[in-house]
Amino acid sequence: MKNKRIASLFFIFVLLLSLTPAACAKDAFRAEARAALLIDVGTGEVLLDQNGHEHNFPASITKVMTALLTLEAVRDGKLSLDQEIVASESAFEGLAADGSTANIKPGEAMSVENLLNCLLIVSANEAANILAEAVAGDVPSFVALMNRRAGELGCSDTHFANPSGLHNNEHYTSAWDIYTFTSEALKYDTFRTIVARKAYDVPPTNVSKARALHTTNYLISNWRTRGYVYEYATGGKTGSTPEAGYCLVATAEKGTRSLISVVLGAERVTLEDKTVLTKSFSETIRLFDHGFDDFKSMDLIDTGEYIQEVPVELSSETNYVVIHPAEGIRRMVPAELEPEDLERDITLFSESVDAPIAEGDVLGSMRISYDGVDYGTVDLVALNDVSASWLLTKEREAKEFFSQTWVKVAAAAAAVLAVSLIVLHAAFGSRPRRYGSRGRGTQYSGYRGRKRR
Repeated sequence: MKNKRIASLFFIFVLLLSLTPAACAKDAFRAEARAALLIDVGTGEVLLDQNGHEHNFPASITKVMTALLTLEAVRDGKLSLDQEIVASESAFEGLAADGSTANIKPGEAMSVENLLNCLLIVSANEAANILAEAVAGDVPSFVALMNRRAGELGCSDTHFANPSGLHNNEHYTSAWDIYTFTSEALKYDTFRTIVARKAYDVPPTNVSKARALHTTNYLISNWRTRGYVYEYATGGKTGSTPEAGYCLVATAEKGTRSLISVVLGAERVTLEDKTVLTKSFSETIRLFDHGFDDFKSMDLIDTGEYIQEVPVELSSETNYVVIHPAEGIRRMVPAELEPEDLERDITLFSESVDAPIAEGDVLGSMRISYDGVDYGTVDLVALNDVSASWLLTKEREAKEFFSQTWVKVAAAAAAVLAVSLIVLHAAFGSRPRRYGSRGRGTQYSGYRGRKRR
């Protein structure tokens, strides 16, 4: 019997273990990288935050900030896209010999727009320094501008040391900050166009023939390697150094939905079949599939939904008012979530409300959540006007007046005074009056004597 009981318990334990992964599949999702972030662009909702504020080396993703500052200078009229910039000797100082390049030469003249293409498509380090000098006069001044702009954007985990992303221990950022300044850069048509290009031909310059640029973003092109093209990818920026690992910020669109992902510190590995796998791309694909397949957009609450009735005082026309949401809530939620699964936490300002009530008066709030995730809080407002009764209002006012402490004290004092007066009157005011009192100065005698004859 004992052995049978042990066997049964063992079977139940094994069954529970087999069910656990399926039940926790969504929660168990992790990217194979030091940090990862996935955001729904339409709603701004976070679908995955894996060490999002951890400091990491960004490598050439840095060039997104360099491009942003350049485009802001164009916006402000300090530069123009067709303005030609001559590469100085100083722009090539400190660059690694084996670093990414567009083979721009000192003394070569190239437009700001073509420098941006070199910067973002093939990640040219020299283009970063050339643009930095064009914007700020010299590289150190541009780096100071990068850090100031990062602070203005709220990038509290970022410190830049150069415009290109070459390794420096004092050059770091986070997945959240990369999302922040990339989102700012995506506001510019020029940026979105360039990062979406598979290839681009730079026209001939004063020292070079036309040159072809091919993107380093494997999600949109097979030119450099195969196996990573993602049909919904719309652009991005790569980066890699030995210290940073393989990094990628990317965007994707499917139907009406748009996602932006950040992967930092991924590895490049050789598989058993000798295939080389760059996980910054494979993990980004997993992230996008996770975002598109495992989440859906759903209306969690609508303004037309009646939530409950709230008791009304001081009205002769009704004894309740209906409350409804002041606004709707639409959020990205797990794909398996159904409306009835949502948790609603209703808070009323009071158990009942006094008339008069105006349509739209805020009478409470409701928080919507599911499985510990807070999807938002909405005000609950009155559906219609409710007028107050003059008689009921005056009756309430009278009750409230006579319930005040000072009124009670005054009434008690008046009662005591009245009782005192009654007692005094009873004690002294009921004695009989004496009549025929003696006149002043007159003497009387009770015996007059016998009258003489």
